[in-house]
Amino acid sequence: MSATAALGIAPAPAPISDAFRSTMRRFPATVTVISACRNGVDHGMTATAVTSLSMDPPSLIICLNNRTYLHDMLLEVPEFAVSILTDRQAAVSEGFSGKIAPERRFDAADWVRHERGMMVLGSAHASVVCRRMGAVPYGTHTIFIGQVVDTRHSDDTTALMYENSKYCAPQHALPASQN
Repeated sequence: MSATAALGIAPAPAPISDAFRSTMRRFPATVTVISACRNGVDHGMTATAVTSLSMDPPSLIICLNNRTYLHDMLLEVPEFAVSILTDRQAAVSEGFSGKIAPERRFDAADWVRHERGMMVLGSAHASVVCRRMGAVPYGTHTIFIGQVVDTRHSDDTTALMYENSKYCAPQHALPASQN
């Protein structure tokens, strides 16, 4: 028994940020690579903080740490792309998470230049090209709002997911009648 327990003193609770981090690790998220091009220089990074915002107009949000190079790019360039990775593209995610130097990241896989200038992964599960409509700073991150200007998807692939520090793929739930 610890001294504090012997005195009847409860240990201090973990800061809410630690509990939140632990909870969010159990929050499955789709793995994407966000890309942009500024002054002829391509850059991209892996992100899971991406979600739809509205169907009218079609739009999504991405959240980026304000200390990243891509964050600074997106404050300057008018458009960006989101490539949703397939369950067979964990190596692409790893490379864009920092395991490959930024100037070499687009050398692997089948990246193609979109007519609007940025790189898009040709074999992605889906891709969305957006025009930046807003940037809202909050805490350590900025929420970028993108209005969709182009999109494509594959019916023959499965999205790559990330949960509890591991890559995974979604499984379809059984219908309630089979549970």
